Amino acid sequence: MRSLASIVLGFEALVLALVTPVMISVAGVKASTAVPLCLGLAVLSVVAAGLLRNQVGYILGWVIQVAAVGLGFVVPAMFVLGLAFAAFWVMAYVLGRRIDEAKAAQQPQAG
Repeated sequence: MRSLASIVLGFEALVLALVTPVMISVAGVKASTAVPLCLGLAVLSVVAAGLLRNQVGYILGWVIQVAAVGLGFVVPAMFVLGLAFAAFWVMAYVLGRRIDEAKAAQQPQAG
């Protein structure tokens, strides 16, 4: 589960970093607001990917998904991107859990 979730958070960090100039030039948000907000979320995504060894990383990942969708109130395209990444996050969480359960079920049989 951790590898799928970290991939989603890594790509989301890139997208959040690239949203910064869009917020400044297209949405007219001040740079003093856009840079800490978007780059802060991008850095938080990388930190969450690093913390996926315990539950804190997953909780932080859910918070990032909500914040990414919330950016849609500033840049409407982020509603689409935020919801897409939230869907990727849910899929990584659900499918990753299933994969981990299948591996755990096969481990006693292999030994």
